[in-house]
Amino acid sequence: MTADAQLGRRTLRGSAAHRARTAVPFLLRWSVLLLAVACWEAAARAHGSVYFPPPLRIARHAHDLWFSGPVGHLFLTTAAVDDILPSLGRMAAGFVIAAVAGILLGIAVGRSRRAYALCNAVLQFARAVPPPALVPVFVVVFDFGTPMQVASIAFSAVWPVLVNAAEGARATDPLRLEVAAVLRLTGPERLWFLILPSALPRIFAGLRLSLSLCLILMVFSELLPGTADGIGFTLTDAQSRSDLLTVWAALMLLGVLGYLLNTGLLAVERRIVGPRRAS
Repeated sequence: MTADAQLGRRTLRGSAAHRARTAVPFLLRWSVLLLAVACWEAAARAHGSVYFPPPLRIARHAHDLWFSGPVGHLFLTTAAVDDILPSLGRMAAGFVIAAVAGILLGIAVGRSRRAYALCNAVLQFARAVPPPALVPVFVVVFDFGTPMQVASIAFSAVWPVLVNAAEGARATDPLRLEVAAVLRLTGPERLWFLILPSALPRIFAGLRLSLSLCLILMVFSELLPGTADGIGFTLTDAQSRSDLLTVWAALMLLGVLGYLLNTGLLAVERRIVGPRRAS
């Protein structure tokens, strides 16, 4: 057997072993979820309570309500356009504002010892305030409507990003900064090549926390009076009509959206930061 053939066989064995190592956690993770759903299905059917319908029935109702539209509309129904898209738009706007403001302000504060010492108490106080408690303040400032919802989401979700970005910027290796000074790198070059790469793992940790907060605050802001669309409005409307299937479908939808958004953000983090530093 030639050396190339042996090398090819070793490569195939290595890739097969890597796929096997990757597949085992994947199968275990989904097997636990499937087992939990199966137990829920069996318990719900055995009990027969109208308040706890089986998950398959909830999934069918969610499909008929939101995802049984024409192919040209990506299978989205009119209810999906009225319920899901406005919520995702508000959440996306709040998350983008919180991410950009948090990263810029966090790195600026983290790179200055004096600024960090002055702002640290304010940051810790602001992040400790429960986000729903700030909603009445934004109602007074913006009145009911989309601006109030986006502002409340952005203001409450900015603190995890800001604090983590500041801590990541402060954790930059001093030796690297000294080497950068010897090489006479400019301020933007230090920021781009040293500070930002060092802070990226902490920044993405803050972004994941911020994303979860955005989802929670998006629903909470849509539960308030004056809202006419969104997933939160659907929850309130279905509860007022005692439509428990729609309530459960909205809760399931929120769980799926949270999982998909977090998975997407983790994929971006692994792409930018690298799998080891991301983990």
